[in-house]
Amino acid sequence: MRPHTAAHAFKSGLSSACQAAFRSAAAAVLTFMAAGPAHAGGAPPGTYGHKIYRVDYSLYPFVQVYFRTFDEDKQPLVNLNELNIGLMVKGRAYDPMKRQYRIESVRQKQVGTRTVLVLDASKSMAGAPFEAALRAAARFVDTKRPQDEVAVLAIRDEKEGYQLVSQFERDPLAIARRLADVQVDGMQSRIYDSVGAAMQMCGLSGQGSLDPGIENYIVSCSIVVFSDGLDEGSALAREELMGRITNMPVPVPIYSLAYSRRSSEHFKNLEALSKNSFGNYYNVGETVDRMQSIVEEIQNIVQSDYVVTFRSYLPVDGESHALKLGVEYPTGSGKFTYDSASFEAIEPPPVTGVRERMEALNAMLPLLPDGNPHFSAAGAAAVAPAPATQPPLPEPPAVVQ
Repeated sequence: MRPHTAAHAFKSGLSSACQAAFRSAAAAVLTFMAAGPAHAGGAPPGTYGHKIYRVDYSLYPFVQVYFRTFDEDKQPLVNLNELNIGLMVKGRAYDPMKRQYRIESVRQKQVGTRTVLVLDASKSMAGAPFEAALRAAARFVDTKRPQDEVAVLAIRDEKEGYQLVSQFERDPLAIARRLADVQVDGMQSRIYDSVGAAMQMCGLSGQGSLDPGIENYIVSCSIVVFSDGLDEGSALAREELMGRITNMPVPVPIYSLAYSRRSSEHFKNLEALSKNSFGNYYNVGETVDRMQSIVEEIQNIVQSDYVVTFRSYLPVDGESHALKLGVEYPTGSGKFTYDSASFEAIEPPPVTGVRERMEALNAMLPLLPDGNPHFSAAGAAAVAPAPATQPPLPEPPAVVQ
């Protein structure tokens, strides 16, 4: 019988109450505006944070903001809805009562994620530790969604310091077969070179997926490292790698599983990479059996991102415009964290698939008659509302007779 999972393959080879809640949320947003900035992206003990990692304005005037949330334990916030969100464009807050934005979980959408698994295949990892890492890698592949893609690098004595075991792939059985062929024979472990290569692979994620489409594209990329943290002979120094992580325009979180039967002396190298990249660090030590539950946790984090879709009322001008996304958690607490980003007001191409998607968004977020998605009280008195004109939906391509 043919195996059905990567692990098997590896082994064998709105109501009235809602209205009131929205009014409460609106008041909270106004309080947020008056109070000014709270925490930005970080999560001190007892609090939480979020990080915007992608803004998609290809369907303008509809803008999609993808972000990852985390509490003090670096776990995602659950069950966020519009009552938790404060949205500002060019310094003016959207009124949640006007229903011009909505929030969805990435888990329920067709968009995909990418992950690069980096396996330390040096001889110091041979035996039970590496077998546990392979099982954990197979488990990670098993728990992905069909549209998600996984690539694998093995740290070995190759010219570049690593072996490309698998390019980005959706088929879990194909990935499992390639995992089973990895040899543990490296004399050196060029960890920094390998992580740098994984970052380059993630940097190409914006080029589309294996099966690109208007709803089926890659929105995020992460790296999962299985190693003891001992780097030997990398051409890329740790400081240079840390600099690259800091300067990446799109965050690529690194999740590190540090394990060793010999010494934990170099675990700190992996911890530093994870903390600098908004990832998580896991001190596995000698308890390698924990790896499978850890990769399940990582997969849950990756799939628990959110996307806020809003309708912009700025005219098409080709310019960049600032936005702020605030998150209040729990609802009604009055505590907002915020993160900043920007979008461009550009005209979408007149492609049939784009038009169909925009028509669906137009039905979800219909144009307001007065063209004003902001609060109509004090803020609107000082600034005149935007006109109710919007760029028309792109016409379908002409048919050549």
